[in-house]
Amino acid sequence: MSIELTPGTWTLDPAHTEVGFTVRHAGISKVRGQFTEADATLVVGGTLAASSVQATVKTASFDSKDDNRDAHVKGAEFFDVEQYPAMTFTATGAEGSPERFKLTGDLTIKDTTLPVTFDVEFGGMAVDPFGATRAGFSATAQISRKAFGITWNAALEAGGVLVGDKVTINVDAAFVLPAA
Repeated sequence: MSIELTPGTWTLDPAHTEVGFTVRHAGISKVRGQFTEADATLVVGGTLAASSVQATVKTASFDSKDDNRDAHVKGAEFFDVEQYPAMTFTATGAEGSPERFKLTGDLTIKDTTLPVTFDVEFGGMAVDPFGATRAGFSATAQISRKAFGITWNAALEAGGVLVGDKVTINVDAAFVLPAA
């Protein structure tokens, strides 16, 4: 199966990328947020299976639009950004069509590395008005935060807990192929 991208090493365009999350809050709503600092390299081979991606997200860039929550989540009970300044993802395989595929890899949060599979949609490739070749992807995965050692919670008076275990990761990424 051929991939529709120009082979080579592509770099993440952080100005056109968002790494976000959604988690259940108090059992009744969802909290959304993002990490504002990420870096990634996409190496495109002749096939999907011959391609790879490595990504790093700075945990201190966590932003949920609530300063108190952000400070708590950056602290030792959640990400412990002082001790663990980054999360990483290294792809280990991909399968499917070039337009929609499953990207499996090792996700490391704090000191735990687990396999995670993202459902990925290829948005396409285009040359922008400035001559840069760009490619876009959307990816989604669901993880258990407890599996990564992020276990803090608080019981609710009506039953249940404050923070859900399942976290949905949403990535909208743009990559640029550096000029030869």
